[in-house]
Amino acid sequence: MRWWPEPVAGEIVWCHFPNSIQPKPKARPALILASKESEDGDFFAEVAYGTSQKVNRLFKGEFLIARKQNPIAYEVAGLSYDTKFDLGKAIELPFNDRYFTVPPHAPFGQIPKLGILHPSMVHAASAAYKAIRA
Repeated sequence: MRWWPEPVAGEIVWCHFPNSIQPKPKARPALILASKESEDGDFFAEVAYGTSQKVNRLFKGEFLIARKQNPIAYEVAGLSYDTKFDLGKAIELPFNDRYFTVPPHAPFGQIPKLGILHPSMVHAASAAYKAIRA
């Protein structure tokens, strides 16, 4: 198991988001919604699924970070493609190398962090969250 600094809400990380129990082999961006530390000192992160597929259609609970629409938000997110995040598809995972990995270009060194959610995206993320809670 690797040691990384505690994940922080609003960070975008490189994640092997699981399908049922097993991590998927392909890593993808995920947005950290919350984090916590267990009594044993292990970190856990609640992450929302990110995908660059079908970004022209947003469904309830999704928001998009797109290069043309918001180049600054796109840049600080560390994304390679326009990406939508599905807050309705969020899961709590152990913050370890079974589910998280260092991204190929490693912008922050040898940690899973790709970037951060720019403040200009908070309204869109909040609206997506409210849509799934309504």
